[in-house]
Amino acid sequence: MTPARKRAKTVTAGPAPLLGAHVSAAGGVPEAPARAAAIEATALQLFTKMATRWAERECIDEECTTFRERLSTTRVAATMAHDSYLINLASPDPVLRARSIESFTAELNRCRALGLHYLVSHPGNYMDDREAGIARNADAISESLAASPGDTILCLETTAGSGTSLGATFEELAAIIARIDARYRSRVGICLDTCHVYSAGYDLVQDYDGVLARLDDAMGLDRLEVMHLNDSKTPFASRRDRHELIAEGSLGEIPFRRIMNDPRLATVPKVIETPKLEDATATDSRMLTLLRSYIDGYAIGCRTMSPSTVSPCTAT
Repeated sequence: MTPARKRAKTVTAGPAPLLGAHVSAAGGVPEAPARAAAIEATALQLFTKMATRWAERECIDEECTTFRERLSTTRVAATMAHDSYLINLASPDPVLRARSIESFTAELNRCRALGLHYLVSHPGNYMDDREAGIARNADAISESLAASPGDTILCLETTAGSGTSLGATFEELAAIIARIDARYRSRVGICLDTCHVYSAGYDLVQDYDGVLARLDDAMGLDRLEVMHLNDSKTPFASRRDRHELIAEGSLGEIPFRRIMNDPRLATVPKVIETPKLEDATATDSRMLTLLRSYIDGYAIGCRTMSPSTVSPCTAT
């Protein structure tokens, strides 16, 4: 059992699941907890810097202290960052790879300073040879974890499998993890994105138990540290990464009901990255309310909830 799973079990949010959303950090990272509280999240994901720019920054003491103080007033019990979209640790280009390692290490440092539990990261694009890309990715992760000690768990995210991206199969993620320096391997798990795995050819609709069995066979379910709950705008095995609102895409309602009631996944933090529409707070609240409503018995004792107002429930 990994350190992250032990931590997730010791930090609880009462009867509520560890469920939330990627929330905006506009105006500064300390603004994110209030946005999570507005949707009554018990888990949150954020960017610690602009995800589409290389410019790095450090989290100063005041920023970190304010973030932690504000977070302590919420029901959030699981926290994670998503790293920059520009990072490519598998790149064969030495300049891009060096820049990616520098940026990735800086991201780990910010997570440590803020006290975040997890860092979600897309495996890189190999560009030339797949096996060489896996090796470069794993070696860069080892180098970065060595340079940034701490408790933050790196979660390699499943991908949809377009182009030369790595991580579309559980076996490929397992191969990356297996090559990471054994001294740091306990700090690495995966993030399963429902849209991505469905687009990559894992049929959560028709073969839900089979998909989890394949994950277990490849690396063990204990490596599953975080989940992204997203429906898909595109059909099964499309190899395209297009997120849709829960139960409004090609996955539909059934897989999400299974996930929300699966005891194997009960302690795994789950966040949505679904479209925000015109009002992010109202849309995220509606999605989280829907997901909570899927939990058997969870709504018993709850007051009536509108799409824009989420209330804590007492399960029986």
